[in-house]
Amino acid sequence: MLQETNAVKDDIRAAHRRRRAGLTPAQLEAAGSALAVHGNAWAGTVTGGRPGIACVYLGVGQEPPTLPLINALHSSGHKVLLPVCEPGRELSWVFWTPETGFERSKYAPILEPAGPRHGPETAGGAAVLFIPATAVDRAGNRIGQGGGYYDKFLGHLATAGKEIPLAAVIYDDELLPAGRIPAEEFDRPVPAVLAPSGYQPLTGGA
Repeated sequence: MLQETNAVKDDIRAAHRRRRAGLTPAQLEAAGSALAVHGNAWAGTVTGGRPGIACVYLGVGQEPPTLPLINALHSSGHKVLLPVCEPGRELSWVFWTPETGFERSKYAPILEPAGPRHGPETAGGAAVLFIPATAVDRAGNRIGQGGGYYDKFLGHLATAGKEIPLAAVIYDDELLPAGRIPAEEFDRPVPAVLAPSGYQPLTGGA
């Protein structure tokens, strides 16, 4: 059963990566601009217009571009935390400013911020959390990049009793009908998605 579930997820992930590979620079730019507008507006709604901590990530390659969102959140006064992959599929976090440099991760094909690293207790104080995904269904089931870092991080938050408003960042056509994505015991459903068309709560997320 586990092998079948993984095979279904791998097929969906591969199909969406192929589609993403065909996106043009203009489409990526438009998506990034829209994500910044909608994501920053949602964060402001959550915090009541007050500055807070926002956990985001840097979208690379053909992923939904999040650098415009990162800049928008910072310009609105929020403190921005970006993740760093650690051994054991753990995440640490670095506070980002426009002066922050990036370096290639030792553990994943991503760019990570350089700077002092903070543990999950710091991220646990965030007001909002934006996480990566390659697809999400309307029941809140999410397919990530396959590393399991965010499922483990969300598990830490749940164990600590932290319920941070969060959204998985996707393109519009990556929101699938409920039940399309099989869920495993360790998977953490998401309550909402952020796409270029806007922020959308889901009925099955938790």
